[in-house]
Amino acid sequence: MHMKYFVSLAVFSLTFLSFTYLPQNQQDGWISIFDGTLNNWKVGRNASTFSIEDGSIKVNGPVAHIYYDGPVKKHIFTNFEFKADVKTLPGSNSGIYFHTSYQEGGWPEKGYEAQVNNSHTDWRRSGSLYGFSDVREVYAKDNEWYTEYIKVEGKRIIIKINDKTVVDYTEPENPGRDEKNTQRVLSSGTFALQGHDPKSTVYYKNIMVKPLAD
Repeated sequence: MHMKYFVSLAVFSLTFLSFTYLPQNQQDGWISIFDGTLNNWKVGRNASTFSIEDGSIKVNGPVAHIYYDGPVKKHIFTNFEFKADVKTLPGSNSGIYFHTSYQEGGWPEKGYEAQVNNSHTDWRRSGSLYGFSDVREVYAKDNEWYTEYIKVEGKRIIIKINDKTVVDYTEPENPGRDEKNTQRVLSSGTFALQGHDPKSTVYYKNIMVKPLAD
């Protein structure tokens, strides 16, 4: 075989293999922001609420929030798609905040919360845009992994549970928030996972984001 042809074939083969086995999150724009550790995540008070168990983030303990603090987009997102695999134990409550910012403690004041709750006493179920577009129906089961998806583009927020759209909300030009909710508006920011109460146990894995054009 001619040497030049052989080299060209080898380069083509390596390129093909690289493409074939390229991780999905690098083929379609999805980027993992959870590497199986709590690296690149930041928590203040009650940090023990968050731990790693079987490659997922286990959330169980006093009220606390863990914030993505990593290098992707310098943890400041405006338009994006987000998804995570979630598992709740019976009676558990949690949430996924977006367009938020780090706080040492307390409930995040900035941004929106996508609810995680399939059987807690709070009637707002998984997929609710908490307090603004609430979902009463249950679309996921305790003790089973499901996927929660959030998309923000412009003033529109879409939330899906297992690929089913449960919220499609467009923020008004003048949201008219009360004094307690002045920062519950779209802006930009990071993501946070909620530890709601000591009786709640929730797991998160495969946490990924796809930045969109601003």
